[in-house]
Amino acid sequence: MNTALPPSACNGSSLGLLFRQVRDSMWAQMERELAAAGHALNFSQFITIKTLAGGNASVTELARAAYLHPGAMTRLLDKLEARGILERVADPADRRVLHVHLTPVGVAIWKDINECAMRVHELATARMSDAEQAALTRLLKQVRDNLTPGA
Repeated sequence: MNTALPPSACNGSSLGLLFRQVRDSMWAQMERELAAAGHALNFSQFITIKTLAGGNASVTELARAAYLHPGAMTRLLDKLEARGILERVADPADRRVLHVHLTPVGVAIWKDINECAMRVHELATARMSDAEQAALTRLLKQVRDNLTPGA
């Protein structure tokens, strides 16, 4: 007797699993690229630097971008600050608020690690036409928005 469920019974979890596998593969590839380029950075550190490359950010904004708890983000920032990659500056209007920005060392690192990110993007989308890449991005955004409350 065959007790296996039909493939359609698993589509939701299979789709979620596929998303997770893609995410994990991209993160792992990014960390390999960073290591090959001589950067001792993990994916969360990369995302933090990438976010700061766009300008100053608060600890809360950085934690949200990297999907980290604020306490974990504070520890991550401590490590990057100790390496001279970023600095935290108190807001003159409210000293409880910290603004985080890249140092010149951080800007130089960003230029190099952004090239790592471009290589990962090229690898992930290899053998896809521009139209297929655009469709993939559009569909992924649609899935995200479908699952985001209030979107």
